[in-house]
Amino acid sequence: MSRAFVFPGQGSQAVGMGKDLADAFPAAREVFQEVDEALKQNLTKLMFEGPEDELTLTENAQPALMSVSMAAMAVLKVEGGIDLSKVASFVAGHSLGEYSALAAAGTFSLSDTARLLKTRGQAMQQAVPVGEGAMAALLGLDLDVAKEVVDEAAQGDVLATANDNAPGQVVVSGKREAVERAVDVAKEKGAKRAMLLQVSAPFHCPMMAPAADVMAVALAAVELLPPIVPLIANVTAAPVEDPAEIRRLLVEQVTGMVRWRECCMTMRAKGVEKLVEVGSGKVLSGLARRIDKKLSASNVSTPAGVEEFLATL
Repeated sequence: MSRAFVFPGQGSQAVGMGKDLADAFPAAREVFQEVDEALKQNLTKLMFEGPEDELTLTENAQPALMSVSMAAMAVLKVEGGIDLSKVASFVAGHSLGEYSALAAAGTFSLSDTARLLKTRGQAMQQAVPVGEGAMAALLGLDLDVAKEVVDEAAQGDVLATANDNAPGQVVVSGKREAVERAVDVAKEKGAKRAMLLQVSAPFHCPMMAPAADVMAVALAAVELLPPIVPLIANVTAAPVEDPAEIRRLLVEQVTGMVRWRECCMTMRAKGVEKLVEVGSGKVLSGLARRIDKKLSASNVSTPAGVEEFLATL
């Protein structure tokens, strides 16, 4: 059976995530310790104990989610002898999850990934003054109709489709006033629901250009190795293995749309039957079933999840 390993993005964080892995496995504790040292911050304590509002801050949530994903990968490797290149045909990640995917595939070191995501989180937060941008989920509309909504609601302001997550689930991002207009237009066009999201900045739209510039500099200073399995990139929904191309796409990803629905369809077209979601939450597993009924998904983020996955091999 052909599998892809996929890695969650922001919104999947929860206080307590990763704690049962750390309690059960030394390999997980080592990952958390290395991330703490790389960031010179006790991120592990924040993940395990909260407070939630501090964990949810973009600059904390991004490296925290990555470290839970990498802790689960370390456990699979140490406890199950898993070699990613033998059990997965592709890796992919949703937004920041793309960095987790690349760390899992050996493109980045763990410490570099943690520092890159801290930088990315800070840069995205600082790119737009709080309150000027917003994001909204348009439920029950497909991408084509969502693009019509954007065209009508923009009225000269920045507004873009930010995430094409699944059929009938598109997120728009941009200037707050434009996003609020998009919510109204979407309802007129038959959206089941359209609502503003609780996010701190308008991600994946042109307002993030200052953050893309920061990431271009940060990524240029880090070594990238070819991934041991191809990455399905967010912005192209196509496989990529060349480190220079990966670097370019990661910069583009800051302002570009996350084409998650198409990423999953690409993997499906290339024979993938099962997604293994590695890390906190089950967001991507839920989306998989909506994208293609034949795409099964499982989650590895707890000792039980590890055991269940190893039993399937």
